[in-house]
Amino acid sequence: MATTLFRNVNILDCTGAIPFPGDVIVEGNRITAIHRENTPEAFSVPNDARIIDGHGTSTLMPGLIESHSHLSIDNTDDLAQIGFIPPEETILIAVRNAALYLQCGITSCISAAAAKPRVDVVLRNAINAGQFPGPRTLAASPWLTVTGGLGDLRQLHMPDITSMAIMLDGPEAFRRQTRELIREGVDIIKLVVSGDTFMPHAPSTSTVMSESEIAAAAEVVHAHGKRMSAHARSAGAVKLCVKHGVKVIYHANFIDEEAIDMLEANKDWVFISPNLAFTAIAAYEGQKWFSEEQVIKFGFREELSAAAAGLQELKRRGVRILGGGDYGFGLTPHGQNARDLDHLVRYCHFSPMEAILSMTRDGGAAMDMPHELGQIREGFLADLVLVDGDPLADTRILLDSKKLLTVMKDGRIYK
Repeated sequence: MATTLFRNVNILDCTGAIPFPGDVIVEGNRITAIHRENTPEAFSVPNDARIIDGHGTSTLMPGLIESHSHLSIDNTDDLAQIGFIPPEETILIAVRNAALYLQCGITSCISAAAAKPRVDVVLRNAINAGQFPGPRTLAASPWLTVTGGLGDLRQLHMPDITSMAIMLDGPEAFRRQTRELIREGVDIIKLVVSGDTFMPHAPSTSTVMSESEIAAAAEVVHAHGKRMSAHARSAGAVKLCVKHGVKVIYHANFIDEEAIDMLEANKDWVFISPNLAFTAIAAYEGQKWFSEEQVIKFGFREELSAAAAGLQELKRRGVRILGGGDYGFGLTPHGQNARDLDHLVRYCHFSPMEAILSMTRDGGAAMDMPHELGQIREGFLADLVLVDGDPLADTRILLDSKKLLTVMKDGRIYK
């Protein structure tokens, strides 16, 4: 097995402990030893070990875990355009973005919808086989939505317009489509349960999918040992998600006290991935995309404020919050995913440590790998990033590619 020694580094192990100086040994694809500076224990290193010296100023931390990836979307805000891109070109987009994510220190992804039914499956399998570089990935279905839901771009006089969504109505349609997607190899079924900001007929506070439709999909998913995620901005949508076992709930902007209570009662298995980037940037930095009148019309600042209040209460009650999310659009381009750490600090009053844990330790748990991913501990997978500086002083350092000195995934160095 190849051996790598990270020497003279500040170790941000993402257990919640403060960083400490020391050394870390990787053998094969696992962390096998952690040595604290100025401790009497010593360990031997093979003569042919690869040595990476942090010079006492660099921070070694776990690789980032993106909780809401769209690797097959190519930085566009035109959902119809996504639908019209053929599968062959779509897989090339996904391969290119997967390689970019590794360069950005993102070593794992929970997909939140593929642009085509098998794209995530093919990408996941190719990465696992070593055919292309990319984060370890949980493969998702396209959005499963309903008539009038997010992703339904059809009009009465143009019924064939599509997007990255599959339009379904009624429990039997959801049951059959879920079976087909699981047959093709997805890990996650993605539901669009609530409305959204840009839908006048179905705003974010509305719940567009019926409980019978959610229940039908859930029945199939749980029977096959798979998992669900959901676009759920409204309180009603969040409650239905918890009731039917949706593991990762996206957005949750407008939760009420009952939804918060339900999330707290199920905090041992459920995760909230708020994906603040689009709303935060649109609210205060999106002049290129939105006029002030549009910001007011769409209520971006109110939505951000509501989300922040809910997230602070969920954090107080011990519900796990996941960082990252919804990158791959014009307003939120791929590679800027770590911006969400700053959004959690700035708008939700997370400490830098709490924000970083949302994309490391808690991300590992959301990947269903709590004892292998997201922390620097003996026996864990060697997904590591060496940073020139201190991410706890300013999480935005993780956005500077020049500061990411080394990126290792599964014991292999990609940068």
